[in-house]
Order: sequence, then structure tokens, then C-alpha cells
Amino acid sequence: MTMFARDLSVAHYRSFDSYRLALDEGVTILAGPNAAGKTNLIEALQLLTSGASFRHPTAAELVHDGVGSCKVELRLEGDGRVLDMGLSAEDGKRSFSRNGKRCSAAGVRGVLPSVLFCPDHLDMVKRGASVRRAALDDFGMQLSARYADLASTYGRCVTQRNALLKETWCCREMLGAWNDSIARAGSALLVHRLALLDRLAGHVHTAYGQVASGEAANVTYASTLGDLPQVEDREELKGWAYERMLAALDEHADEEIRRGVTLVGPHRDEIEFAVAGRSARSFASQGQQRTLVLAWKVAEVAVARDVLGTAPLLLLDDVMSELDMTRRTRLLREIEGVQTFITCTDESDLDGCREKRSYRVWMDSDGEGHVQEESAGDEVMKPDLLHDPELDEPSGK
Repeated sequence: MTMFARDLSVAHYRSFDSYRLALDEGVTILAGPNAAGKTNLIEALQLLTSGASFRHPTAAELVHDGVGSCKVELRLEGDGRVLDMGLSAEDGKRSFSRNGKRCSAAGVRGVLPSVLFCPDHLDMVKRGASVRRAALDDFGMQLSARYADLASTYGRCVTQRNALLKETWCCREMLGAWNDSIARAGSALLVHRLALLDRLAGHVHTAYGQVASGEAANVTYASTLGDLPQVEDREELKGWAYERMLAALDEHADEEIRRGVTLVGPHRDEIEFAVAGRSARSFASQGQQRTLVLAWKVAEVAVARDVLGTAPLLLLDDVMSELDMTRRTRLLREIEGVQTFITCTDESDLDGCREKRSYRVWMDSDGEGHVQEESAGDEVMKPDLLHDPELDEPSGK
């Protein structure tokens, strides 16, 4: 199965009025100065492939100033199929659609997954554990609806149990039912996390070694439940995790009541990187940490292809200028055969990139974003897919 993103259309979205961009099956480049709106288009692609944005915007933030609503649409094609993924935002609410039919965010996930690499990711190794957990879970949610359901269910259990723990009248006896629910959801999520990390770890090890010859890198999972048993049967592992989590919740109950927070479970676990057997967070140089993140992103591309049978859409947002020549060359080599969308301020950072389609992005003095294909003399045309007479006449003007 091979899917490609063919066209991205935006109407009154963020800094842009109405544009339609044809996307190359290889590399599409958006070049322009900082604050020109390039990342807005990266975000649009991420929203319509993963159902979420790394910016976590409100619906109102997606709408162009002075306009009441916006629409974004991405056309996917492959294996004889055509799918139109859509997003609308109006009156403080946003909704997704698939081939014109309204759906949840889950309805746009998993068809063509996306892998985002931006400057904020470069310090993933040294930041708090929640950043690395989110990186794993966000990726897993694109690959598996079951993973997404488990992560959502477990998150709700933790939130509701924490709310109970904060009540002055909370006691051990009241925690019993919640302990069972959170242990069941947590044990299942742990098994899925471990399976996904196991897939990623081998690719991380290989990719890191190819950039930093002579050094070995590893990524492991550290659970608040203690040392994980070396078993291959997933049901056996889930059973162990369920029993161990129940025991740990009971053991920490008094402290949890005192502090008003759940102290054990997957939401407190750690994903640890190591280089040459030493903690990367504590001892790795900046160059080693960046190589680890690069290896992680390369691993995500490989695993998405392995699991779903199609290469993901790779989104590189102003990251090339942050990498040295060795890492840029390595990344460009890895994206061969992967549809890629790159933003940059200087196209010389992409020397050696294969055949590509390039657009220039800029913002005028009124804060209006513009897009122009470099081989064309006119701005990119207003999108036909999103034609809406009401949107053609912005309100408030």
C-alpha cells in the first residue's frame, strides 16, 4: 500500500487567505524568512494526517484574523484510492471530515501517518520524561487505533483518580475501584508501549551508529513498577503489570492521598537514552543528543513503513539549519523514497536534495501570508477543493 499527499488547500487559515499547493511525491520545499508562515502549513499537514498539532491550538487560533471560519483540506491518493481529509474551525469549535463526512480526529489518523521533526525536538533527550513519553505515545496513536484508545482511557483514569485524591475526604477505601480501572488500563498501555519501543530501538541503534561511527546508542524503558520481566508472551506481561500496579498503588496510597497525585504507572515512567553505556541525558554532548533525536526520527519513519506498509509523510520544519553537514547529509539520505515537506530560510541547506518542488513564502506589511511556486510567476491559485462562497467574502471586512 502506498499513499501520497497530492494537494494541500487552505482557506482563511492562520496567516493565509486561500491557497492550494501541489505536493511533490519526493520533496516539497517552502523557503522564506522567519515568521513568514511556513510552520502554519507544516501544522496543517500534521493536523490532517495525525489529527493533532504540536502547537495544541484552540479552534479560534486556526482562523485568519477578521474571518469567522477556516477550512483546510488534504487530498491523499494511492492504490487506486482518493481520500480528502478536511478540517473546519468556526465559532470556537473545530471538526474533521473524511471524504466530506464528519469524523473524529481518529478518523484522519493512520491512513498516511506523519513524522514531524522541528527545532523543539532537538533537546528531547535532556528535557523531562513527559516529553519522551509523549513522543512515543503520539507516534503509537498514529499507528494503532487500539494504542490511541488505551492512551486516552488511561489518561482519563489518571485525571479522575487524581481529582479524587485531591478531595479532603478521600481515603484508602475509596480508591479500590479506581485502582482496578487504572491498573487494567495501565498494564495494557505498558505492553503496547514496550512493543513499540522495541521496534524503534533497533532502528535507533543502527541509525545512530551510521552517523557516529564507533559509538553505540540504546534506548530503554524504565517502569515505576520495577524491573520488567523478560517474557515474550504479551498476556503474561500484562498480567504481571496489572498485579504489580495494584500492589504499588496500595503501597503508595497514603503518600498519594497526602500529595493528591497518582505516583505510579505509565504516566510516571521514563524512556532512557544511552551512549556508550552512559546516560545521554547526563553525559552526552549536544552533538550526541542531536544525533540521538535524528536517529529517533529515522526510526519512526522505518517503523511506520514496517507497520502500515506505506512510508509516512515526513515534515521537517526549519530543522536543517540546526544540523551540521554530516547530520544533514545523513537525513537527506534517509528520506530517499519518503515523501517529505521541508521548510527553510536558506535552500543551500538542502544541497544534494533529490528532485523537488519549491515554493516561496512571505508575509506582507499587513500580516498577510503569501505563497508562490518558484517556477511560476503568479501566486498559487485559490483552492477549488475548498471553494465556499461564504468564505470568499470574509466577515468583518
